[in-house]
Amino acid sequence: MFDTNNIFNTVLIIPILNILIAVYHVFLALKVPGALGFSLIALTIIIRLILHPLTVKQLKSTQKLAHIKPRLDELNKLHKEDKARLQQEQLKLYQEAGINPASGCLPLLLQMPILIGLYNLFFTVLGNGGDTSKIVEGINKVVYFPFLKIQSLDLSFFGLNLTSKPNEWQKIGWGFLLIPVITAALQYLQTKMMTPPSPAPALVKKDGEKKGEEDMSTMMQKQMSIMMPLMIGFFAYSFPLGLSLYWNTYSLFGIIQQQILNKELEREKTHGK
Repeated sequence: MFDTNNIFNTVLIIPILNILIAVYHVFLALKVPGALGFSLIALTIIIRLILHPLTVKQLKSTQKLAHIKPRLDELNKLHKEDKARLQQEQLKLYQEAGINPASGCLPLLLQMPILIGLYNLFFTVLGNGGDTSKIVEGINKVVYFPFLKIQSLDLSFFGLNLTSKPNEWQKIGWGFLLIPVITAALQYLQTKMMTPPSPAPALVKKDGEKKGEEDMSTMMQKQMSIMMPLMIGFFAYSFPLGLSLYWNTYSLFGIIQQQILNKELEREKTHGK
């Protein structure tokens, strides 16, 4: 189940699994029903807290870039024939605004392996059709310490089986169809909150009429803000509930983080004025 010869498993998935099982033991000791579900939630929050400084740095960089976007557009028009001069002027603008162009990408690049590792872990653990004996055997082979070994794995969470899939709603009930809807809605809200407001489109006269000009990046941004939640919702329809539990927890925590950050940025603007 967890191939120790696979470097990705060794570096990411197995360490995360050990943390998950350690948290699972804590909830078992506390006799909390649905221990695995709460362990998934707790692990997701732990990962979010670890990544919080990187997330804040990325979001602040995005906000600053959005703020100087009109000036970047002016530079693009002014020096569109001279690429070298354009790069010089852009770099100067970044320095004036205190922006490192790479700072927005680096945190995301560092986050992606962890997110992929979490996804693969949950999919492996929860995607075995409820065969707990096979899951327990696979987990016990890769835990770091004997005391982390488990005898069984309770896959229930508030009466739901974490390996069930919403696309099986005809067998398990139509209420499961709400899960991908909720997942898509949370993803949309998070994407909406993370997207900085676009400046009003420039109005130009052409043939006696005023038309709004909207650059390609803005159009792509708007399309992605709709397509991404729909795609995540479709995945949630096909994947085990445990993965939706992880993703929804991740999105909710992200929404809370974004709300706090937005308030901080608003205070900074107010004090700046």
